[in-house]
Amino acid sequence: MEQATDLLIIGAGPYGLAMAAYARHLGIDHVVVGKPMDFWKVNMPAGMYLRTGSDVQIDPLGIHTIEKFLEIQGLSPTDVEPLSLQFYLSYAQWFQEQKQIDAVPVLIERLDCADSEDGRFRASMENGQTISAQHVVIAIGFKYFQHLPPDLVERLPASRYAHTCDLVNLRHLQGKRCLIVGGRQSAFEWTALLNDAGCAAVHVSHRHDSPVFNRPDHSWIAPMVEAIVDDPGWFRRLPQKERDAVIYRFWAVGRLNIEPWLESRVVKETVTLWPKTRIAAVDEIHDVLSVRLDNGRSFLVDAIILATGYRVQIGQVPFLTRGNILNRLTTHNGFPKLDEQFQTNIPGLFITSLPATQDFGPFFGFTYGVGTSAKLIGRAIAGRRRGQPV
Repeated sequence: MEQATDLLIIGAGPYGLAMAAYARHLGIDHVVVGKPMDFWKVNMPAGMYLRTGSDVQIDPLGIHTIEKFLEIQGLSPTDVEPLSLQFYLSYAQWFQEQKQIDAVPVLIERLDCADSEDGRFRASMENGQTISAQHVVIAIGFKYFQHLPPDLVERLPASRYAHTCDLVNLRHLQGKRCLIVGGRQSAFEWTALLNDAGCAAVHVSHRHDSPVFNRPDHSWIAPMVEAIVDDPGWFRRLPQKERDAVIYRFWAVGRLNIEPWLESRVVKETVTLWPKTRIAAVDEIHDVLSVRLDNGRSFLVDAIILATGYRVQIGQVPFLTRGNILNRLTTHNGFPKLDEQFQTNIPGLFITSLPATQDFGPFFGFTYGVGTSAKLIGRAIAGRRRGQPV
């Protein structure tokens, strides 16, 4: 038997949970499909800490905040910052309970847009059930977008490297030698975790100067993201030079600065930083990898970890490739083209989180954008239901 709803939310991470909370606030009948905070639970290592502080929220209404979660426990932000992964997951679970969000903990296998005049969408789930919806919000985050640079991967022996999101249990690397490729927070986070796990040596190679251990200024980000609620198109209307300046400023926060609480866990005799380098060649010698950098230096490692981030290619999303959406979806540079309410060219289909960064700015690759995203999409859906132009 097919379930029918007004709104189907695909994904139960911060963006999906925020969307569900705001849909409930607006009285929009909805169903959330996805395993709550699954990417955070499965693809992030125990012992990880968040760069964001207690002021970054999931709740679009500003009620069930991290500060409120701390208050009921008699704690203050200074007691828990930097925020551990486990703490954030506990907050997300509490938030879900307070908002009475019941997610269907399965994956969507296929999403189709009906050819009939009603324009409804049909989602087939891995448990064999189907859902019919008038509106769909895709809030899948990073899961399908790990970036493996082709020019790098072609130099590496097959099956001898892993992306950070696939390497979260590091215990088997105790006593081993590792190479991390990348120079942002995740590269240094995994360096610290490898040290904690007892790795014998960690080499870190990146194309730029090494970042400094310094707490960057994040205060300008939240007001900028909140301004999008009242003026959704301000980022896309910026002249290219000004848009690039915003992107660079945000990039500099994450690329040029590494959280200072990592310094004591990274600056060790076991760690060697190789700034302004690339891998020239890797030779597999029995179970050992001989790495040569383009500066002429060589060393031996047992494993290679790619901290190369994520890059959106919407055509890689499995439930879209299996359905009839992709051949109708307007895209640019691998991103879906979105209007000022996160709606695609297919009426009723909205996409948020990382795939929205091209049209709304880099903030939406992080939790900064969850409230703004939920409000704009929620209001757009409410308007469509009343027959108002979106």
